[in-house]
Amino acid sequence: MSSTILHISGLTPSEVDTSKDAPPPSKHPFLVALGARVGALRARRGMTRKALALAADVSERHLANMEYGLGNASVLVLLQVAGALQCTVSELIGDVTTSSPEWLMIREMLEQRDDATLQKVRVAIGEMLGTGGGNAGLSPRVALIGLRGAGKSTLGQMLAQDLGFPFVELSQEIEKFAGCGIAEIQALYGVNAYRRYERRALEEAIQIYPEAVIATPGGLVSDVASFNLLLAHCTTVWLHAEPEDHMRRVAAQGDMRPMAASKEAMADLKGILNGRAPFYSKAQLRVNTSAQPLDATFELLRRTVRQGLQMQT
Repeated sequence: MSSTILHISGLTPSEVDTSKDAPPPSKHPFLVALGARVGALRARRGMTRKALALAADVSERHLANMEYGLGNASVLVLLQVAGALQCTVSELIGDVTTSSPEWLMIREMLEQRDDATLQKVRVAIGEMLGTGGGNAGLSPRVALIGLRGAGKSTLGQMLAQDLGFPFVELSQEIEKFAGCGIAEIQALYGVNAYRRYERRALEEAIQIYPEAVIATPGGLVSDVASFNLLLAHCTTVWLHAEPEDHMRRVAAQGDMRPMAASKEAMADLKGILNGRAPFYSKAQLRVNTSAQPLDATFELLRRTVRQGLQMQT
Protein backbone atom coordinates (compact mmCIF):
# COMPACT_ATOMS: atom_id res chain seq x y z
CA MET A 1 0.00 0.00 0.00
CA SER A 2 1.44 3.38 -1.01
CA SER A 3 2.35 6.04 1.55
CA THR A 4 -0.33 8.29 0.04
CA ILE A 5 -3.07 5.73 0.74
CA LEU A 6 -1.68 5.18 4.24
CA HIS A 7 -1.80 8.89 4.86
CA ILE A 8 -5.39 9.24 3.60
CA SER A 9 -6.61 6.25 5.59
CA GLY A 10 -4.79 7.29 8.74
CA LEU A 11 -3.17 3.86 9.16
CA THR A 12 0.44 2.94 9.85
CA PRO A 13 2.20 0.19 7.86
CA SER A 14 2.10 -2.11 10.89
CA GLU A 15 -1.70 -1.86 11.01
CA VAL A 16 -2.25 -2.83 7.40
CA ASP A 17 -2.33 -6.37 6.05
CA THR A 18 0.12 -6.33 3.14
CA SER A 19 -0.24 -9.98 2.19
CA LYS A 20 0.03 -10.51 -1.58
CA ASP A 21 -1.20 -14.10 -1.57
CA ALA A 22 -3.12 -14.69 -4.80
CA PRO A 23 -6.30 -16.73 -4.45
CA PRO A 24 -5.94 -20.25 -5.83
CA PRO A 25 -8.00 -21.08 -8.95
CA SER A 26 -10.17 -23.50 -6.99
CA LYS A 27 -11.85 -20.71 -5.06
CA HIS A 28 -15.38 -19.82 -6.11
CA PRO A 29 -15.32 -16.58 -8.15
CA PHE A 30 -18.27 -15.15 -6.23
CA LEU A 31 -16.53 -15.64 -2.88
CA VAL A 32 -13.30 -14.19 -4.25
CA ALA A 33 -15.17 -11.11 -5.52
CA LEU A 34 -17.03 -10.82 -2.21
CA GLY A 35 -13.74 -10.89 -0.31
CA ALA A 36 -12.26 -8.24 -2.59
CA ARG A 37 -15.23 -5.96 -1.97
CA VAL A 38 -14.97 -6.41 1.80
CA GLY A 39 -11.27 -5.56 1.64
CA ALA A 40 -11.88 -2.54 -0.57
CA LEU A 41 -14.67 -1.22 1.66
CA ARG A 42 -12.51 -1.76 4.73
CA ALA A 43 -9.70 0.23 3.09
CA ARG A 44 -12.14 2.95 2.06
CA ARG A 45 -13.29 3.26 5.67
CA GLY A 46 -9.68 3.28 6.91
CA MET A 47 -10.22 0.24 9.16
CA THR A 48 -7.79 -2.49 10.02
CA ARG A 49 -9.01 -6.05 9.79
CA LYS A 50 -8.82 -6.30 13.56
CA ALA A 51 -10.93 -3.17 13.99
CA LEU A 52 -13.54 -4.41 11.51
CA ALA A 53 -13.68 -7.83 13.17
CA LEU A 54 -14.24 -6.16 16.52
CA ALA A 55 -16.92 -3.82 15.18
CA ALA A 56 -18.72 -6.62 13.36
CA ASP A 57 -18.42 -9.03 16.32
CA VAL A 58 -16.82 -11.76 14.20
CA SER A 59 -13.44 -13.40 14.64
CA GLU A 60 -10.49 -11.87 12.82
CA ARG A 61 -9.70 -15.29 11.34
CA HIS A 62 -13.25 -15.58 9.98
CA LEU A 63 -12.95 -12.12 8.44
CA ALA A 64 -9.56 -12.97 6.93
CA ASN A 65 -11.00 -16.12 5.35
CA MET A 66 -13.82 -14.05 3.91
CA GLU A 67 -11.43 -11.54 2.38
CA TYR A 68 -9.31 -14.34 0.89
CA GLY A 69 -12.39 -15.92 -0.69
CA LEU A 70 -12.29 -18.91 1.63
CA GLY A 71 -15.18 -18.11 3.93
CA ASN A 72 -18.72 -18.99 2.88
CA ALA A 73 -20.22 -16.44 5.27
CA SER A 74 -23.78 -16.73 6.54
CA VAL A 75 -26.31 -14.01 5.83
CA LEU A 76 -26.14 -12.89 9.47
CA VAL A 77 -22.35 -12.50 9.30
CA LEU A 78 -22.70 -10.46 6.10
CA LEU A 79 -25.28 -8.31 7.87
CA GLN A 80 -22.90 -7.74 10.79
CA VAL A 81 -19.97 -6.89 8.51
CA ALA A 82 -22.15 -4.54 6.44
CA GLY A 83 -23.27 -2.80 9.61
CA ALA A 84 -19.70 -2.35 10.78
CA LEU A 85 -18.69 -0.99 7.37
CA GLN A 86 -21.75 1.29 7.31
CA CYS A 87 -22.88 -0.04 3.95
CA THR A 88 -25.72 -2.22 2.70
CA VAL A 89 -25.53 -5.97 2.23
CA SER A 90 -26.20 -5.35 -1.46
CA GLU A 91 -22.96 -3.38 -1.66
CA LEU A 92 -21.07 -6.34 -0.25
CA ILE A 93 -22.55 -8.85 -2.68
CA GLY A 94 -22.03 -6.66 -5.73
CA ASP A 95 -25.31 -4.90 -6.54
CA VAL A 96 -24.70 -2.87 -9.70
CA THR A 97 -26.06 0.27 -8.02
CA THR A 98 -23.08 0.17 -5.66
CA SER A 99 -20.45 -0.34 -8.34
CA SER A 100 -19.22 3.25 -8.65
CA PRO A 101 -19.26 6.52 -6.72
CA GLU A 102 -21.86 7.96 -9.13
CA TRP A 103 -24.23 5.02 -8.56
CA LEU A 104 -23.83 5.37 -4.81
CA MET A 105 -24.41 9.12 -4.90
CA ILE A 106 -27.55 8.70 -7.00
CA ARG A 107 -28.83 6.00 -4.62
CA GLU A 108 -28.25 8.26 -1.63
CA MET A 109 -30.20 11.08 -3.31
CA LEU A 110 -33.17 8.79 -3.99
CA GLU A 111 -33.36 7.04 -0.64
CA GLN A 112 -36.37 7.92 1.52
CA ARG A 113 -38.14 9.63 -1.39
CA ASP A 114 -41.83 8.92 -1.85
CA ASP A 115 -43.25 7.05 -4.86
CA ALA A 116 -44.52 10.21 -6.54
CA THR A 117 -41.04 11.75 -6.52
CA LEU A 118 -39.41 8.53 -7.70
CA GLN A 119 -41.87 8.30 -10.58
CA LYS A 120 -40.97 11.83 -11.71
CA VAL A 121 -37.29 10.91 -11.58
CA ARG A 122 -37.91 7.68 -13.54
CA VAL A 123 -39.84 9.54 -16.25
CA ALA A 124 -37.19 12.28 -16.48
CA ILE A 125 -34.38 9.73 -16.79
CA GLY A 126 -36.27 7.83 -19.48
CA GLU A 127 -36.81 11.01 -21.48
CA MET A 128 -33.19 12.11 -21.05
CA LEU A 129 -31.77 8.75 -22.15
CA GLY A 130 -34.40 8.11 -24.82
CA THR A 131 -34.86 4.59 -23.51
CA GLY A 132 -38.36 4.82 -22.07
CA GLY A 133 -39.47 4.33 -18.52
CA GLY A 134 -41.97 7.15 -18.60
CA ASN A 135 -45.51 6.89 -19.89
CA ALA A 136 -45.86 7.55 -23.58
CA GLY A 137 -48.87 9.82 -23.37
CA LEU A 138 -51.56 9.42 -25.97
CA SER A 139 -50.10 6.57 -28.00
CA PRO A 140 -52.59 4.75 -30.27
CA ARG A 141 -50.78 1.56 -29.32
CA VAL A 142 -52.94 0.40 -26.40
CA ALA A 143 -51.61 -2.27 -24.03
CA LEU A 144 -53.87 -4.08 -21.58
CA ILE A 145 -52.14 -5.27 -18.42
CA GLY A 146 -53.39 -7.25 -15.45
CA LEU A 147 -53.50 -10.72 -13.97
CA ARG A 148 -54.83 -13.68 -15.92
CA GLY A 149 -58.63 -13.68 -15.83
CA ALA A 150 -58.94 -9.89 -15.85
CA GLY A 151 -60.51 -9.97 -19.32
CA LYS A 152 -57.58 -8.82 -21.46
CA SER A 153 -58.23 -11.20 -24.36
CA THR A 154 -62.02 -10.89 -24.47
CA LEU A 155 -62.16 -7.14 -23.94
CA GLY A 156 -59.03 -6.57 -26.01
CA GLN A 157 -60.57 -8.14 -29.11
CA MET A 158 -63.76 -6.13 -28.64
CA LEU A 159 -61.78 -2.91 -28.18
CA ALA A 160 -59.59 -3.57 -31.23
CA GLN A 161 -62.66 -4.10 -33.39
CA ASP A 162 -64.27 -0.93 -32.09
CA LEU A 163 -61.14 1.16 -32.72
CA GLY A 164 -60.35 -0.50 -36.05
CA PHE A 165 -56.91 -1.52 -34.74
CA PRO A 166 -55.11 -4.89 -35.05
CA PHE A 167 -55.39 -7.12 -31.99
CA VAL A 168 -52.15 -8.68 -30.72
CA GLU A 169 -52.20 -11.51 -28.18
CA LEU A 170 -48.62 -11.28 -26.97
CA SER A 171 -48.63 -14.83 -25.54
CA GLN A 172 -49.30 -16.19 -29.04
CA GLU A 173 -46.44 -14.12 -30.44
CA ILE A 174 -44.12 -15.53 -27.77
CA GLU A 175 -45.10 -19.07 -28.78
CA LYS A 176 -44.36 -18.27 -32.43
CA PHE A 177 -40.87 -17.09 -31.52
CA ALA A 178 -40.18 -20.16 -29.40
CA GLY A 179 -41.90 -22.71 -31.62
CA CYS A 180 -43.70 -24.25 -28.66
CA GLY A 181 -46.26 -23.46 -25.96
CA ILE A 182 -45.71 -21.20 -22.95
CA ALA A 183 -45.70 -24.14 -20.52
CA GLU A 184 -43.13 -25.95 -22.66
CA ILE A 185 -40.88 -22.89 -22.84
CA GLN A 186 -40.78 -22.62 -19.07
CA ALA A 187 -40.45 -26.38 -18.51
CA LEU A 188 -37.70 -26.88 -21.09
CA TYR A 189 -35.77 -23.63 -20.96
CA GLY A 190 -36.76 -21.88 -17.74
CA VAL A 191 -38.21 -18.54 -16.76
CA ASN A 192 -35.23 -16.49 -17.99
CA ALA A 193 -35.61 -17.87 -21.52
CA TYR A 194 -39.33 -17.14 -21.42
CA ARG A 195 -38.63 -13.53 -20.42
CA ARG A 196 -36.26 -13.18 -23.39
CA TYR A 197 -38.93 -14.43 -25.81
CA GLU A 198 -41.44 -12.12 -24.14
CA ARG A 199 -39.16 -9.12 -24.67
CA ARG A 200 -38.56 -10.01 -28.32
CA ALA A 201 -42.29 -10.40 -28.95
CA LEU A 202 -43.00 -7.03 -27.33
CA GLU A 203 -40.22 -5.27 -29.26
CA GLU A 204 -41.51 -6.67 -32.54
CA ALA A 205 -45.11 -5.70 -31.77
CA ILE A 206 -44.01 -2.14 -31.02
CA GLN A 207 -41.97 -2.00 -34.22
CA ILE A 208 -44.68 -3.44 -36.49
CA TYR A 209 -47.85 -1.85 -35.14
CA PRO A 210 -48.12 1.95 -34.80
CA GLU A 211 -51.76 1.34 -33.82
CA ALA A 212 -52.87 -1.79 -31.99
CA VAL A 213 -54.53 -3.28 -28.96
CA ILE A 214 -52.05 -5.57 -27.20
CA ALA A 215 -53.07 -8.10 -24.56
CA THR A 216 -49.99 -8.72 -22.42
CA PRO A 217 -49.13 -11.71 -20.19
CA GLY A 218 -49.93 -11.08 -16.54
CA GLY A 219 -46.33 -11.46 -15.44
CA LEU A 220 -44.79 -9.03 -17.93
CA VAL A 221 -44.57 -6.39 -15.20
CA SER A 222 -42.19 -8.71 -13.34
CA ASP A 223 -39.51 -7.90 -15.91
CA VAL A 224 -38.75 -4.25 -15.22
CA ALA A 225 -36.99 -3.66 -18.56
CA SER A 226 -39.94 -5.01 -20.54
CA PHE A 227 -42.39 -3.03 -18.44
CA ASN A 228 -40.39 0.17 -18.99
CA LEU A 229 -40.52 -0.55 -22.73
CA LEU A 230 -44.27 -1.00 -22.54
CA LEU A 231 -44.79 2.23 -20.60
CA ALA A 232 -42.59 4.14 -23.02
CA HIS A 233 -44.35 3.05 -26.21
CA CYS A 234 -47.95 2.26 -25.27
CA THR A 235 -51.00 3.73 -23.62
CA THR A 236 -51.37 1.26 -20.77
CA VAL A 237 -54.67 0.15 -19.25
CA TRP A 238 -54.86 -1.91 -16.07
CA LEU A 239 -57.81 -4.28 -16.13
CA HIS A 240 -58.31 -5.30 -12.51
CA ALA A 241 -60.81 -7.66 -10.92
CA GLU A 242 -61.64 -9.25 -7.61
CA PRO A 243 -59.60 -12.39 -6.79
CA GLU A 244 -62.73 -14.55 -6.91
CA ASP A 245 -63.45 -13.35 -10.45
CA HIS A 246 -59.89 -14.12 -11.56
CA MET A 247 -60.25 -17.65 -10.21
CA ARG A 248 -63.67 -18.21 -11.73
CA ARG A 249 -62.67 -16.93 -15.17
CA VAL A 250 -59.53 -19.04 -15.31
CA ALA A 251 -61.60 -22.11 -14.45
CA ALA A 252 -64.13 -21.14 -17.14
CA GLN A 253 -61.26 -21.18 -19.65
CA GLY A 254 -60.87 -24.89 -18.88
CA ASP A 255 -57.91 -24.65 -16.49
CA MET A 256 -59.03 -26.46 -13.34
CA ARG A 257 -55.61 -26.51 -11.66
CA PRO A 258 -56.35 -23.50 -9.43
CA MET A 259 -59.40 -25.35 -8.06
CA ALA A 260 -57.42 -28.40 -6.96
CA ALA A 261 -56.59 -26.74 -3.66
CA SER A 262 -58.86 -23.72 -3.74
CA LYS A 263 -57.99 -22.32 -0.31
CA GLU A 264 -54.25 -22.37 -0.94
CA ALA A 265 -54.70 -21.25 -4.54
CA MET A 266 -56.76 -18.26 -3.47
CA ALA A 267 -54.12 -17.24 -0.94
CA ASP A 268 -51.42 -17.54 -3.63
CA LEU A 269 -53.49 -15.54 -6.10
CA LYS A 270 -54.03 -12.74 -3.57
CA GLY A 271 -50.31 -12.75 -2.85
CA ILE A 272 -49.50 -12.39 -6.56
CA LEU A 273 -52.04 -9.59 -6.92
CA ASN A 274 -50.61 -7.75 -3.94
CA GLY A 275 -47.08 -8.17 -5.26
CA ARG A 276 -47.89 -6.94 -8.77
CA ALA A 277 -50.42 -4.23 -7.95
CA PRO A 278 -47.75 -1.53 -7.38
CA PHE A 279 -46.53 -2.20 -10.94
CA TYR A 280 -49.97 -2.52 -12.53
CA SER A 281 -50.91 0.80 -10.91
CA LYS A 282 -48.30 2.56 -13.08
CA ALA A 283 -50.75 2.23 -15.99
CA GLN A 284 -52.20 5.48 -17.29
CA LEU A 285 -55.74 4.16 -17.28
CA ARG A 286 -57.58 1.54 -15.26
CA VAL A 287 -60.89 -0.27 -15.51
CA ASN A 288 -62.54 -2.50 -12.91
CA THR A 289 -63.84 -5.58 -14.74
CA SER A 290 -65.67 -6.95 -11.67
CA ALA A 291 -68.01 -4.03 -11.10
CA GLN A 292 -70.47 -4.69 -13.94
CA PRO A 293 -71.44 -7.24 -16.65
CA LEU A 294 -69.32 -7.74 -19.77
CA ASP A 295 -71.20 -5.33 -22.06
CA ALA A 296 -71.15 -2.56 -19.48
CA THR A 297 -67.45 -3.24 -18.76
CA PHE A 298 -66.62 -2.99 -22.44
CA GLU A 299 -68.52 0.27 -22.77
CA LEU A 300 -66.57 1.64 -19.79
CA LEU A 301 -63.27 0.48 -21.34
CA ARG A 302 -64.23 1.86 -24.75
CA ARG A 303 -65.13 5.25 -23.29
CA THR A 304 -62.03 5.38 -21.08
CA VAL A 305 -59.64 4.58 -23.93
CA ARG A 306 -61.31 6.84 -26.49
CA GLN A 307 -61.26 9.75 -24.06
CA GLY A 308 -57.63 9.01 -23.24
CA LEU A 309 -56.72 8.98 -26.93
CA GLN A 310 -58.92 12.04 -27.53
CA MET A 311 -61.02 10.09 -30.01
CA GLN A 312 -64.67 10.67 -30.60
CA THR A 313 -66.77 8.55 -28.21
